[in-house]
Amino acid sequence: MKFQDMVFFSNRATEERRDMKKIRYHTWSLLMLILLRIMFVPHPMYSLRKEETKQNFLLITIDTLRADRLSCYGSQYPKTPNIDKLAGRGVLFSRAFANTSTTLPSHANILLGTTPNHHGVHENLNFVVREELLTLAEHLKNNGYSTGAFVGAYALDSRFGLSQGFDFYDDKYSRLHSVNLVSLERKAEAVIEAALEWLKGRISPWFLWVHCWDPHSPYDPPEPFKTQYKDNLYEGEVAYVDLILGNLFTYMKENNLFDSTLIIFTGDHGESLGQHGEETHGFFAYNSSIWIPLIISHPETAPGRIDYDVSHIDIFPTVCDVLGIKKPSFLQGASLLPALKGKKLPERPIYFESLYPYYSRGWAPLKGFILKKKKFIDSPIPELYDLNRDFDELNNLAQREKVAKLTSQLKEIINALTPAEKIDATQKVGRKTREKLASLGYISSVRVSQKKDFSAKDDVKVLLPYINKIGEGWKLYKKGKQDAGIKLLKEIIEERKDVDLAYKHLASIYQETGNPEEALVILEQGLNALPSSYEIFIEHMKALISVQQYDKVISSFEKTNIREAEYDPEIWSNLGTAYAKKGNFEEAIKAFEMGLSLDDKHPELNNNLANACYSHGLQSKDSLIISRSFEYYKKAIELDPEFPAPYYGLGHAYRQQGNLGGAIYCWEKALEADPDFRQAHFDLAMAYLNTGDKTKAFDLLSEHKKRYYYLMTPAEKERLDALIEQSQK
Repeated sequence: MKFQDMVFFSNRATEERRDMKKIRYHTWSLLMLILLRIMFVPHPMYSLRKEETKQNFLLITIDTLRADRLSCYGSQYPKTPNIDKLAGRGVLFSRAFANTSTTLPSHANILLGTTPNHHGVHENLNFVVREELLTLAEHLKNNGYSTGAFVGAYALDSRFGLSQGFDFYDDKYSRLHSVNLVSLERKAEAVIEAALEWLKGRISPWFLWVHCWDPHSPYDPPEPFKTQYKDNLYEGEVAYVDLILGNLFTYMKENNLFDSTLIIFTGDHGESLGQHGEETHGFFAYNSSIWIPLIISHPETAPGRIDYDVSHIDIFPTVCDVLGIKKPSFLQGASLLPALKGKKLPERPIYFESLYPYYSRGWAPLKGFILKKKKFIDSPIPELYDLNRDFDELNNLAQREKVAKLTSQLKEIINALTPAEKIDATQKVGRKTREKLASLGYISSVRVSQKKDFSAKDDVKVLLPYINKIGEGWKLYKKGKQDAGIKLLKEIIEERKDVDLAYKHLASIYQETGNPEEALVILEQGLNALPSSYEIFIEHMKALISVQQYDKVISSFEKTNIREAEYDPEIWSNLGTAYAKKGNFEEAIKAFEMGLSLDDKHPELNNNLANACYSHGLQSKDSLIISRSFEYYKKAIELDPEFPAPYYGLGHAYRQQGNLGGAIYCWEKALEADPDFRQAHFDLAMAYLNTGDKTKAFDLLSEHKKRYYYLMTPAEKERLDALIEQSQK
């Protein structure tokens, strides 16, 4: 049977079931005419197709969840009693696989029922789910379902397109703009509490999706799990999520929702935990990263275990069949309803890919498929594994004569999964979005590889050890072993001059230890080796600013054709800062305005533009230009109420107008946001002194002396002492 035939096998099976249903219907009608009072009671799974018995649907996705860390999958530790109970009342699929190894594409696979070859979303950063695609939420909404989603981290922020079709999409951290890990994720407890609030009083039918991020690195479970699992914090996160899911299941039991709800529980991908040299996930596609739990529970489904190979794209068609809703024609997965009823599933290839290294670092792409318990990984150093005998993938069986055939087969699979008109799901994102994803553990880059030919030196297996070494060098530095960290990073650069992270981390060490000139030297080496690296270019701009080489910042921007300037506001922020430091506020304003045209919700850019307007107004003695600064200071505060800089600048704008009350309010707010804001502390004391409130002025000036006297020049000390004396008169 050819692969093309396999893709449509489930459709033929559905038609066969419909034909059988018609035969049964005519037979039953004849019996009714003859026997009159004899009634036929249909199989319970067929009754789900009746319109009057619409069921609810609960989808639970746990980020970064290895199947073998659940006790229902054989784990001895941790214990996961609540998930085990769900498995006990449902069907456990022992060989379920993710089609991708990162969060956004995996959830796109689930909610779109297609592989990335169709929907175009290949990794977390550079892609978005396009509006023209029909999501599972939209399909259920069109069939009368109310829809709600509660997600645990920024990687699934609504800006990436998965909110389509949800009446309510709870990603509340998206309103925060600081690069702060706490603001970019939330604990499972917060997710489930919010979901239960939505669920209370909800009229059936509904579709609820809850996503828990907790097992994702860095692992930081709350107590008592942090202590109980101090030697394996990842397992502590899993145990914590299981406990919190118990709250959801308790609510469902108390409200008799298990009797009317289809529940699908899965992980978006796994976690390597050091296997194959990968600490987390996203680089390889070994089973440690793509083998995931899948449990389907339904009131009319007998508990059991199924050992067929299945994947995320099978969830959408399964939901449709179980709920009795017509399946869209574009779906690439197969309904698992026959398996739930005890029937055999046809053999079909499970496609997978791991393209995060390709798109973020320019490394060789990694794709493959699983078929008949064999797994082929296509890369410059190809791999083939017998999963029945070697599920941990330790014995590579790839031989030259086999590889050509397997590569050809993979191309056929990809061609069959790729629509005639490919969907362009790429998006251009700014540095702030990249930094947010980086804070969640994803090495961020705007690089989209143009390279087509790859050799063994480009293979992920060859390059990942360098990333690991860079991490080791950074850890050494953070542990106080600065020289050892620097030595290791320099060795990496000497051995592989094309790994931009080594330059970036080494320069960061020099910057943080007060040696910006050396940082600049390293970044210039990086630009010579990798002239197209935007990451090095932007760090180079910042380094030039730190050593006050503003002309070089401007000239480097003018000489370099940086395509990222079309969509990344950060580059315009740096350019505007260079102009402002030179006193050229007109050009600074133009640069900041260009940046805001790309992202008007950028608090730092709004603050920088306000500062430039204020300074230019003072310089030109133009009160109208000064008045513009108020708009942008207030906008920056609205976007990030905990950002001290716009409060400080706004205070000066108020003081310039003679509004000392406004200035005092703003400087107090600046100190609330940053109690160690030295200049705001001094200016606030002076404002109180100028209003005649000598008591507050004395207290603040005395505190200022206690905190900062040792940092002052002799002239500053003399002035401060005089002011303290003045406030006592």
